Amino acid sequence: MTLALPSPIRAEALQLKGLRHGFFTRQGGVSTGLYGSLNGGLGSEDAPENVQENRRRMAAVLGANAEDFLSLYQIHSAAVVTVTQPWPVGDRLKADAMVTRLEGITLAIATADCGPVLFADRDAGVIGAAHAGWKGAFTGVLEATLEAMEALGAKRERIIAVLGPTIRQNAYEVGAEFKAQFLAADPSHESFFKRGEAPDKSLFDLPAFIGHRLREAEVGTFVDLALCTYADEARFFSYRRTTHRGDKDYGRLIAAISLDPR
Repeated sequence: MTLALPSPIRAEALQLKGLRHGFFTRQGGVSTGLYGSLNGGLGSEDAPENVQENRRRMAAVLGANAEDFLSLYQIHSAAVVTVTQPWPVGDRLKADAMVTRLEGITLAIATADCGPVLFADRDAGVIGAAHAGWKGAFTGVLEATLEAMEALGAKRERIIAVLGPTIRQNAYEVGAEFKAQFLAADPSHESFFKRGEAPDKSLFDLPAFIGHRLREAEVGTFVDLALCTYADEARFFSYRRTTHRGDKDYGRLIAAISLDPR
């Protein structure tokens, strides 16, 4: 039986002439077991040949060459790379966001609960992609991505930012120390937490925090696709769900964007 090819989720806001993008689900690949089936995680313990085939399929869906389907060695930072040429898979740069104005290059971010954010200023021909977990969002990866795009000629008021599948508040329980660092930075961050089941636990709203940071940075348009990685096991991998189950590893979702030749 032939496996179905990947069918990514598309954001209407990014369905623009000259742009290709997709928030890939876990469906349409060749991986098995915990990684079934479209695992794009280069850092996972999945068979490397399966991951490469999955990524080749994702690249093909977006009309890209596999060698131009670029990923980072993500470290939960605010570091941004400006892409001026492709790099080999084995030479991934340590950072959590990429921007480019090169046509044909696909920026691919891996997540499994953290927020994948795709950016575009089509008029300027500049795109970006960011891995925004709580730490990256807290330390400024989103603002740094906007600044890097502006350095390439983008205008902040024209930039569209779309948040793909991300863990939602009801599934994101955190401890008192986690909450304390947010409140120490800004007491108004209290609005991103609600009480958990235990007195010393809270539920953190990562998508709302990401949206807040982008709106405060005066991005032109912010769209949240309102999809939960934890709750929708059929479509999404989730690090937290894996942790709760005691599984040894987990697959990674890919969100990707590229510029077509004009």
